[in-house]
Amino acid sequence: MNRTVLVTGSAGLIGRQVVKDLLENGFYVYSCYNAEKPEFGVAMHLDITKKDEVTNIMHTTKPDVVIHLAAMTNVDLCEDQKDTATLINTKSTEFLALEAIKQNSFFIYMSTDYVFDGKKGMRKETDIPYPLNFYGKTKLDGENILKKLTIPHAIIRTSTPFGIHPKKTSFPSWVKESLESNRQIPVLVDQFTSPTFVPNLSKMMIEIAKKQITGTIHLAGATRISRYEFAKKIAESLGLDKTLLKPTKIKEINWKARRPEDSSLDVSKANETLDNKPEPIEHGLEIFIKQIRNIDDL
Repeated sequence: MNRTVLVTGSAGLIGRQVVKDLLENGFYVYSCYNAEKPEFGVAMHLDITKKDEVTNIMHTTKPDVVIHLAAMTNVDLCEDQKDTATLINTKSTEFLALEAIKQNSFFIYMSTDYVFDGKKGMRKETDIPYPLNFYGKTKLDGENILKKLTIPHAIIRTSTPFGIHPKKTSFPSWVKESLESNRQIPVLVDQFTSPTFVPNLSKMMIEIAKKQITGTIHLAGATRISRYEFAKKIAESLGLDKTLLKPTKIKEINWKARRPEDSSLDVSKANETLDNKPEPIEHGLEIFIKQIRNIDDL
C-alpha cells in the first residue's frame, strides 16, 4: 500500500480527524490549508482556487492518495456568492483531479446529502440527485467532473457530521452550550438527517483509501433522526433542560437557501463493503459526550 496522502481542508472538523487518524495508521500526510494552519501532518499552504498552486503542490508532493475535503459549506453564503461557491466547490475539484491523473493518485471526494431534494429520505447511491440549493448543485457538479475523468476515485456522501474540534462547533456542541447558558433554541421537528460521528467517518474513509474502493458510497451515521429528536438525546445524555428546545418547522426559519426536509442516507452499501461500519447515533453520541466532559474537566 502506498503511504503518501494529501488532504485538503485539513484544519476542518473532518480534516483534522482524518489527518490525525492517517498519521496513527502510518501514512505520511501533507496537510493543505488556506486560512487556518492545521495541528497535524506536514502543513502546506494551498489556495485550491489557483490552478498554478494546485499544479505546483501536486507536482512537489506526488501523493498516492488525495483526500479532497476543502469546500465552501455555508449553504446560505453559497446562494449569495454563486461564483465563489462554483470556484471553490466545483472548479477546484477539477484542478485537483486533473493533477491527480498526472500523479496516478487515488482521489477521494467529500460530497453531501444535500445533492438530494429531501422529498423522501434514506437515499441510496443509485438514486438520482436533485439539489434544492446552490451548495448542493456545486457539490454534485464536482461529483460529475470526477465521473467524466479517467481517474480512480471514490465519491463519499455524508450527513450532519459532528465531533470535537478546538475551533469549530458542530450541532451537539451548539445544543450543549445553548442549554448550559439557559438559552431557548429553535430546533427543527421536520428536518431529518443521518448524523455522522466524525471519528467513525474518518475510519471508513481511511479504509476506502487503503483498499482504493471506487465509486459512490454513503458514509453516514446509521440512524435517521430529526434535528429535534437528536437535540433531545443530547440534552438527556448531558442532564440538561430539554424544555429549552423549541420545536420549530422549516417554514418558520428565514433561510436564503432551501433545505431538504429529509436528507437521510441509506448506508447499506457501506455496511456490505466495509469492515468499519456506520454506527448508530447512540454510539457516537456516547463517545462525544465522554470527550466533551473530559475537556470540561480540564
